[in-house]
Amino acid sequence: MAAFVGVAATGAVIVRDQRQRHAYTPEQVRERLRERVALAEASGTALPTEVEDGPVVPAWRRRLRGAAGGVHASAAAALGWLRGRVDRSV
Repeated sequence: MAAFVGVAATGAVIVRDQRQRHAYTPEQVRERLRERVALAEASGTALPTEVEDGPVVPAWRRRLRGAAGGVHASAAAALGWLRGRVDRSV
């Protein structure tokens, strides 16, 4: 019962949030973004606008590469373990 109440409450919060977001016109959204950028620049927390040289690798590709390396290492370890278990005297 508690799980159902939690799911219902979460759904109500999401719907309320979406209503608030959809209440703005595109021009109001642009104005708010401009205000936020101006505040960030004034406080010195603005993001750098210069892009680093070199290719940019998406985060999903970096994570996939890391996972593939882990699988490769596991496979190599398993193969080494199997080679130690195989009777080569035959």
